Amino acid sequence: MELAGKTAIVTGASSGIGAATVRKLREAGVRVAGGARRVERIDADEAFALDVTDEASARAFVEAAVGALGGSFDILYNNAGLALGRVPFWESTPEDEATVIHTNVDGALRMTRLCLPFIRDGGHILFTGSVAGRQAYPNGASYIAAKFGLRGFVYALREDLLGRPIRITTVDAGLVTETEFSLTRFKGDADTAAAVYEGVDTPTADDVADCVLFALTRPPHVNVDEIVMKALAQSSGSRIVRRADA
Repeated sequence: MELAGKTAIVTGASSGIGAATVRKLREAGVRVAGGARRVERIDADEAFALDVTDEASARAFVEAAVGALGGSFDILYNNAGLALGRVPFWESTPEDEATVIHTNVDGALRMTRLCLPFIRDGGHILFTGSVAGRQAYPNGASYIAAKFGLRGFVYALREDLLGRPIRITTVDAGLVTETEFSLTRFKGDADTAAAVYEGVDTPTADDVADCVLFALTRPPHVNVDEIVMKALAQSSGSRIVRRADA
């Protein structure tokens, strides 16, 4: 399936997987409207401010993005998400829990609800999930709960849209470098964030973006429900084999 001439909306487009996907989509000839809180960092055809946790912000973004793309569009990539902290659940805070749930779950539901009326037949909705939404690991309860919740929503959406020519895919990744995920998770502690990836050859944001484009370019009658990708040295969120020199 050719992507040239298609149009897309990408959330969380200012860095990491979102920015890499925006770049690869544009290289494939897609016109992209990107959304993020740091709008000045978005390198898309159209860039608009977006906070997926806020209904008014999301509505304003969708109105602006859909208008810029001609009143309808082909691809929605719900990529915005984050984790906060790596602590036992009893050390978690209500503020962090709310931010994680509202961003990863509510934000994806909200953007899908607002965008669905404008997605053309033959369109595609994609989500950035996580291996954390498939298998639990210690000290990540709120993020794990959020990604399990997201995966449940994607399954349910697939059922609701069955019979309509709209494809749905989730990409569940493990460790991924060239993103700000761990820096955000550890609230700016660069040393702790860097240690997450030490001694492991991990997939990059570009590798995840390649998976997104793979799903998008399958024949129109093929739906890639899920892509699960991890470093070869990683079997789950907590089982990682690191090089001895790390």
